[in-house]
Amino acid sequence: MSEIQPGPKINQAMRTDIQNSVLCWLATVDSSGTPNVTPKEIFSSYGDDRIVVADIASTNTVRNIRSHPTVCVSFIDIFRQRGFKVVGSATIIGPEEPDFAIVGADLLRLAGVDFPIRHVISIHMERVSRIWAPSYALFPDRTEEERIQVAYDTYGVVAAG
Repeated sequence: MSEIQPGPKINQAMRTDIQNSVLCWLATVDSSGTPNVTPKEIFSSYGDDRIVVADIASTNTVRNIRSHPTVCVSFIDIFRQRGFKVVGSATIIGPEEPDFAIVGADLLRLAGVDFPIRHVISIHMERVSRIWAPSYALFPDRTEEERIQVAYDTYGVVAAG
């Protein structure tokens, strides 16, 4: 078995964007080389080098990872219009494995009783890049509050309060 080499670490900016993102998008490839990208609603970080995703109804994703473990996961805070793209090696952790409850603790908490988790998809980060909306380059002087307000206006969102 090959030893996992140290890679990028999860920092506070990543944790904030994970917490503020509604979905992540997990890309895999099947045995014929066809890409598959699916939204995942329940995801989090684990430790300082892994993104974890709940398999609730992800039969194709799990099958793809078992044959080709390299994946890409992206998440974006839609109101701040920024996020991260993570490329890494995924492993599938089944409920019978001791790590399931440990590595999947945040996922199990987020899922509650409504969403049974069949597996934990654990992604060891190998490469990380920042995702910025084009408005960051076009309007570099906008404050975060202005960016959020523009997103609210664009999507017709009224802030609670």
